[in-house]
Amino acid sequence: MATYYELGPFRLDAESEILFRGTVPIPLGQRAVALLRALVACPGVPVSKDDLIAAAWPGISVEESNLTVQIANLRRILSGEPGGDNWIETMQRRGYRYVGPMVVKDSVVRGATGPVQPAPSFELPDKPSIAVLPFANLSGDVDQEYFADGMVEDIITGLSRIKWLFVVARNSSFIYKGKAVGARQVGRELGVRYVLEGSVRKAGTRLRIGAQLVDAETSAHVWAERYDQPLTDIFALQDEITLSVVGAIEPNLRDAEITRVKRKRPDNLDAYDLVLRALPHVYAAMPDEAAKALPLLKKALTLEPDYATAHGFLAWCYEILFVRAGLKKEYRAAALSHARAALTYGRDDATAMAPAAFTIAMVEHDRVTAFEAFEHAVALSPSSALTLFLGACAMGYAGEAERAIDWAQRALRLSPFDRVVYGAYHALAVSHFLRGRYEEAAAAGRRAVRSNPGFSVSHSLLAAPLAKLGRIEEAQAVAKRVLELQPAFSAAGFCAALALPGYLANAITEAWRDAGLPP
Repeated sequence: MATYYELGPFRLDAESEILFRGTVPIPLGQRAVALLRALVACPGVPVSKDDLIAAAWPGISVEESNLTVQIANLRRILSGEPGGDNWIETMQRRGYRYVGPMVVKDSVVRGATGPVQPAPSFELPDKPSIAVLPFANLSGDVDQEYFADGMVEDIITGLSRIKWLFVVARNSSFIYKGKAVGARQVGRELGVRYVLEGSVRKAGTRLRIGAQLVDAETSAHVWAERYDQPLTDIFALQDEITLSVVGAIEPNLRDAEITRVKRKRPDNLDAYDLVLRALPHVYAAMPDEAAKALPLLKKALTLEPDYATAHGFLAWCYEILFVRAGLKKEYRAAALSHARAALTYGRDDATAMAPAAFTIAMVEHDRVTAFEAFEHAVALSPSSALTLFLGACAMGYAGEAERAIDWAQRALRLSPFDRVVYGAYHALAVSHFLRGRYEEAAAAGRRAVRSNPGFSVSHSLLAAPLAKLGRIEEAQAVAKRVLELQPAFSAAGFCAALALPGYLANAITEAWRDAGLPP
């Protein structure tokens, strides 16, 4: 079978580089035909200029004026049919879209025998992979069609910023627009492990958007969410939902990958798998757990010495050991060595930069470098909850209360059930304590304890505001738990290890003393 498109009186073969008017060939050239194919593959949907340039000039950097010239050439050819010069519309700041008549047909190739072959399938890449399908427009409102398509484009762009994730290009995933397909079929045909699908429905003055992430191999739901927002500024709403979706997908995908890797044989793990195996131990943030992560991360670096993410999490492990296991010089040196390696190799990877920046802030106390790295990571990936969690925590300990609260709230809005959500609650507990808002600090401390019960610091940040509130017995009970988890804890050691500003160190040390913690 061969596919071809009937564009009014014109015929465009899927494989040919010539456009036909009836039986008359019209030489367009390789670039123009590639552009026309890209446009008609997504009828009625804006195709970005970047995607069109990639389709016509793959692997080549060209000026946008080249695209403008080729689009003008296509319009000139199509204008041979009344109204044909309007079949390709310019979408301001979006690109172009094909709105002319079109029929997709299959023709039998003469001499072909045997059954029709199924669509080609691809092997899974060596890192998690995802396809974002066009969201279904359930409202029947054409304007919502544009909104949905634009949002999906932005989600694809946002996910593409996650360096450990392989994201299928828009032109490939949009071939399923308007078609009822299952996740398994998409996974097989596009070579992806996960599929994101969703729908948009206008209900009065509100817009309801549903999204779900599906494991293409098992059809199991990894994550699902519904957003119900007032229909006011359409572009601001699109940005807000895109950020929320991408921010929620990243930690859920990583958790799904951790679960998957646990099923693999230990002798069949690559560097990426080894990092995934290490992460639950790193996230626990306690010395005994960090020690379990070290050999896994070191082995990953043996396989890939410039693996920025492995360097970043290894730096974090050594930070944990340094701050809460005796302030040993070798831990400090190793922490900073791997942090600098992560910043060197991972300048385009927020996941690598975040733990590296946190380590530099906590161990070297170079907060200027650390906060610049955090800001760079957020600019790279605004939906990186890990960056916001760790950045908020570092800012809280630096005494930058309002900035820490802002980052913590942004992180919680993106990923309220994240494995490292305690970082945001630490930031809130420290910052509210510093501002004298002890009820708010105690509430944040309790949430930190609930999110990571085995983390001694969470308990210490609850004990301090309880003491300030005069609830001494309760504070003493929490302090007892701190010493059970970390027998060597002392206020002076903690404040010195993190180089807390004097005004914060004095206030929290006094509260800890009242709670019964060693000075």
